[in-house]
Amino acid sequence: MSITTLSSREFNQDTSGAKKASIKGPVIITDRGLPAHVLLSIEEYRRLTARPRRIAEALAMPAGPEIEFEAPRVSLGLRAADFD
Repeated sequence: MSITTLSSREFNQDTSGAKKASIKGPVIITDRGLPAHVLLSIEEYRRLTARPRRIAEALAMPAGPEIEFEAPRVSLGLRAADFD
């Protein structure tokens, strides 16, 4: 992903070029040398504003064969706490 920086004047003179650049990455538009706006492709905008997934959704495997997994027992060598 490449980031393009344009002044407001450059953006106004070549809007088509800015739109083409936004396909490759964000286009930062400056006002008086300071970043003021960002132009993104609609795909990137949708990706950034998409609903965050819950951890269960992120870890869920797509439909496919069932996988059997049995975690091995772990012995940490701990002893029971005495509360007397």
